Parts: sequence; structure tokens; C-alpha cells
Amino acid sequence: MIVCHCMNITDHDIRAAVDWMRASDAETIVTPGKIYHALGKRADCGGCMPLFLDTMRRCESFGVADVPARPPLLRRVRAERG
Repeated sequence: MIVCHCMNITDHDIRAAVDWMRASDAETIVTPGKIYHALGKRADCGGCMPLFLDTMRRCESFGVADVPARPPLLRRVRAERG
């Protein structure tokens, strides 16, 4: 299904880009801008953003797995501030 008509991006393209980014860096933050960049395209009108975001979120590899809520170093900093 075509998600972005301006740039001819399909749901398959989005899923493939998310999978590729997640495979290269499991902790990367996936954004629409990064997906456009990975596909060698640029956002145009923005009309596709609701469907684009929905497609991203439905991708099985979209979420970051096994990352602690707050790194231990930051936990100490917050505790020291009181």
C-alpha cells in the first residue's frame, strides 16, 4: 500500500527501513525523518504523517527492547540532587 504519494513510499518500504535501522543499531530512535533519509527521500506535504506514523508503530522491530528505563548513572545524579 502506498503511504506517501508525494515520494511514492509504501508500507513495505517503511517496514524495511525500520528493520534495517534496528538491525544496524538496536537502540536507535526511529523517526519519520530517519526513514525518509534511509530511503533517500524527503518529506513534502506532510499529509501522509498520520498513516506514516501508524505504519512505523505497527512494525514488529519498531520498539527498543531490553533498554533500562533510566541508566544507573542518571539514577545516581537524580538522587544526589535530592
